[in-house]
Amino acid sequence: MRLLIVGQLGGQISAATKIAMEHGAKVSHVDTIEQATTALRAGRGADLLMVDARLDIAALIAANEAEHIVVPVVAAGVGIDPTLAARAIRQGAREYISLPPEPELIAAVLAAVCDDDRPLIVADEKMKQVIALAEQIAASDASILITGESGVGKEVLARHVHKRSKRRHQAFIAVNCAAIPENLLESELFGHEKGAFTGAVGRRVGKFEEADGGTLLLDEISEMDLRLQSKLLRALQERVIDRVGGGKPVPVNIRVLATSNRDLSGLVRAGEFREDLLYRLNVVNLRVPPLRDRKDDLAALAEFFIDKYAKANGRPARRLSRDGLAQVMSHSWPGNVRELENAMHRAVLLANGEDIGADAIRAPDGAPVGTRSSDGLGAAIEAGQAAARALVGRTVADVEQDLILETLTHCLGNRTHAALILGISIRTLRNKLKLYADDGVRVPPPPTGQAA
Repeated sequence: MRLLIVGQLGGQISAATKIAMEHGAKVSHVDTIEQATTALRAGRGADLLMVDARLDIAALIAANEAEHIVVPVVAAGVGIDPTLAARAIRQGAREYISLPPEPELIAAVLAAVCDDDRPLIVADEKMKQVIALAEQIAASDASILITGESGVGKEVLARHVHKRSKRRHQAFIAVNCAAIPENLLESELFGHEKGAFTGAVGRRVGKFEEADGGTLLLDEISEMDLRLQSKLLRALQERVIDRVGGGKPVPVNIRVLATSNRDLSGLVRAGEFREDLLYRLNVVNLRVPPLRDRKDDLAALAEFFIDKYAKANGRPARRLSRDGLAQVMSHSWPGNVRELENAMHRAVLLANGEDIGADAIRAPDGAPVGTRSSDGLGAAIEAGQAAARALVGRTVADVEQDLILETLTHCLGNRTHAALILGISIRTLRNKLKLYADDGVRVPPPPTGQAA
């Protein structure tokens, strides 16, 4: 994970840098917001910006967006200053960190915002077979398509492939094709030249060039529009890219991995995905089974998450009781590893005894895990129907907003599942959620590991 610190942080730069590096981050520093945008534009990429809360965070985010640069921001300031923290959040920061920093807080923010702390935990034989195939082909430069339901750990597997490859000492760059608006994705991937569009005040290096020599992961590749698919196909075939507004091809040396939770063959038949691109990406397919088919992984993953969140929240070390383990093993976990992680996080906070019992393993609405419908969709559908009832005297937009938010809540915040139930694309859903958030409406956060 790459962290760019912006500003002086009240003289706490050294302490913050040391803690971040101890947790695996590669840290760089600039003094001003102008220097931050310049560094990002030049290809000195970052997965997270930690910005002095006294700086103009809104101006930094606006400058980055004008350059089609999308990087999450956390603010930092000396001491607990509610006014400064509220101002930073209003300006667009994801979190506020009080300085001097606490190691556990820095680690928690890095993990929550960048979702980079995800070791591969495997105990089930089905999953071991997938890992064995992944390791067998990791040393090659073959493109790999990783498929499976939302939340099964496709990006974790992609990172594992990179770490076992000959490119492991080079960059691993992940791009969520569904999380970035269509009009920004092309520049995010391929970069742009000065003057390519309004706000392009200089050359911007894209993710393909940032990943040069390393690995590029295209997450949720099914959400990429057909025009951009054509440009991606050329990049894969010829190993050159064209920056937006550029006239000279730029050579790149990368390995491309892609993930999808949708049936790409079905999308090809529907005319929504290029068949030649599918062949180019799918040299080897790694299909990750859902957690309900990996029962031996359940206990190992549950214990890992319990230990992780006990340490992060300063709670005593606990283990699952016999009835707690039975509860975990009996649930179908429609949200897969993401849902399990969130449930174990809540369980750590709710547990009072020496062990974590079944009473602490609950869904976000407080209901015991396992009382929902087996596939996790029934409750969401019922919620959608309930939200659509009292229609008289209300606008269509108001009803739509309630329907979307209620469905999302009962899908545990999972954007993909909610979009499927609502019958809209995930991109349309994300655009509507952004409009709601901009209007000050509280939007249910995504499960851990899912891009907002």
